[in-house]
Amino acid sequence: MMKDDLFAAVDAYIEHLFVPDDPVLRAVLQSITESEMPPIQVSPAQGQFLYLLAKLCGARRILELGTLAGYSAIWLARALPADGRLISLEADAKYAEVARRNLERAGLAHLVEIVIGPALEMLPALQARGERPFDMVFIDADKENYVAYLEWTLRLARPGSLIVADNVIREGRVLAPESGDSFAQSVRAFNAALAAERRVEAIILQQVGVKGHDGLALAWVKRE
Repeated sequence: MMKDDLFAAVDAYIEHLFVPDDPVLRAVLQSITESEMPPIQVSPAQGQFLYLLAKLCGARRILELGTLAGYSAIWLARALPADGRLISLEADAKYAEVARRNLERAGLAHLVEIVIGPALEMLPALQARGERPFDMVFIDADKENYVAYLEWTLRLARPGSLIVADNVIREGRVLAPESGDSFAQSVRAFNAALAAERRVEAIILQQVGVKGHDGLALAWVKRE
């Protein structure tokens, strides 16, 4: 069995055990195909992992950078308490509309606010309107701005918050700084900035599966 086939088979095994078939999430995946969006959402197992992380850190307020069709937003919102809040930033208005419909179908629209616009413009706007600190942040947007997102995340988080960033290994291309892959260069810069950041304790987890070979960065904001 080829490695990619093996990774996919193990993912299917994990999903069979821990991620029951869900018609709501199936409908989200269908909406991605019908809307001709790039199929870059997290996998079901990764969604369950995000859900558990949100539960484990007791998140009541979550910030997501990159909504797409709302697949990860549904996983995160399901982890919130009844009075919780998820704010998700999406640059593409068409994607945001699809996500809103999916969140309504999931019965979670009352917990989620989708903010439309480039994240580097919307993050200062969140600060300006006096948003309370977030307990968890999930970064899964344009890779070129990951370093800037880290700085803004730290401004909008609190001591004890969890920061999660997706796609930080890029099939190992982060090992080749001279590579022509601009995304790999950007996340390599992010990884270096995260490692040097004195306000957090962090690690990167390599991941393989149906989404290929990539990684997830986890950072805990230190308590002063």
